Amino acid sequence: MAIVLTVPDAEGLGAIVAALRAWQHEGAPMQLHPGDIGWFWRFGAAATAAALRVWRRDGRVLAVGLLDQPDLLRLTMAPDLYRDAALARRLARDLGEPERGVLAAGRANVETPAGALVPELLAELGWKADEPWTPLTRDLAEPVPGPGVRIEVTGPRQAHVRAAVQRASFDGSTFTGDRWHAMAAGAPYADARCLVAHDDRGAAVAAVTVWSAGPGRPGLLEPMGVHRDHRGRGHGTAITLAAAAALRELGSSSALVCTPSVNTGAVATYRSAGFRPLPEVRDSCRPG
Repeated sequence: MAIVLTVPDAEGLGAIVAALRAWQHEGAPMQLHPGDIGWFWRFGAAATAAALRVWRRDGRVLAVGLLDQPDLLRLTMAPDLYRDAALARRLARDLGEPERGVLAAGRANVETPAGALVPELLAELGWKADEPWTPLTRDLAEPVPGPGVRIEVTGPRQAHVRAAVQRASFDGSTFTGDRWHAMAAGAPYADARCLVAHDDRGAAVAAVTVWSAGPGRPGLLEPMGVHRDHRGRGHGTAITLAAAAALRELGSSSALVCTPSVNTGAVATYRSAGFRPLPEVRDSCRPG
């Protein structure tokens, strides 16, 4: 059977999220996670579907790509197909030819799991390795130490607080209470939590969203941020510990996060919360 590239509709999102859940397992390289789809869902189900590219053969989902930005595709595939030559050739062709509707012409980046064959084929087409990222993991077999600050789980009435911390943590963020509600209505959020840390004066100082992929599978932190007015006081470590504890309560086997290696402060924060860095990874970059 031929491999078919599709753009799903909103009704098809559940099957794609289910496939991504099934592909998460201990020892797997950092890859596209159901939580990545869940975080994108803040723009609504229709926009999320439009940002996905799905490769199927005989009805089976073989690979899923999320256009996180117009020039950034976050791509993963079924674990037994990382080195599948036929799939890799098809993916490389679709990524390299703008008329196929995956990536526009010009500079573009593609993120793939470590060990996948696709980057090797893209390199043959002139793509280069981009800046390094550091994945980190924390085993959740044992209880996680307390964060030492008050943690609030965000519900509908606290959505504006969670959104305000996000905007104060990331320059250019457009997260709002309405976008929190859109995200929370998505299928992945059924196994997710938003947490907000408060200091001893009651101020909201840090926030995180955690995503479970189901019991016994790795969970994801995406995103985590500290309010720009409250940095340097240990709040990043506190909210990261709270995130790990929340994932453990949700049944996750480990907690995963990934950050640019150049962001040494973020790497240090995750390490202080018991996360262990894994080998660096690099996107494949097509020069503009």
